[in-house]
Amino acid sequence: MSWNESTPWSDRVLGALPYLLPLMDAIVYGDGQYIMRQFPTITSIGLLPIIPFVQIYAQFIRLIPFAGLILFMGLFFAVVRNDNISRFIRFNVLQAILLDLVLMVCNLVLPILGQGLQVELIIETLFNTVFLGILATFAYSVLKTSQGQYAEIPAISDAVNMQIR
Repeated sequence: MSWNESTPWSDRVLGALPYLLPLMDAIVYGDGQYIMRQFPTITSIGLLPIIPFVQIYAQFIRLIPFAGLILFMGLFFAVVRNDNISRFIRFNVLQAILLDLVLMVCNLVLPILGQGLQVELIIETLFNTVFLGILATFAYSVLKTSQGQYAEIPAISDAVNMQIR
């Protein structure tokens, strides 16, 4: 495990926080669906630390119309496009936003596939794959960010590097 001592702890924490956004949106694929129903103890213990964030986020989404769009635009313009904020934080925020955009595409495509396929095993596999993929990406990104390193996610990190100076 290599640590980058040049990255301040405040940047590491602020760089890791945005990854909660795609994780909270991915819980839809696990919560009450397939994987959490099959392994309720493991998933509830594993997700226990983020439950307060999920509850606040859920209230925010319910109370404010277009809250997701407002949060997305706010993070993009206030953080990603703000050159006064360190590149490390801006990189991680934009990467989390792009992961969330991937989830939005999944939200559009998977219900259509689910209706067309009508095969429970395939639908369950798709939902579990999305949830576990985001969960693994969250864990990897937070680990790398806490070490003061950039979390390199294929294709997404390339897109982020093209956008951030």
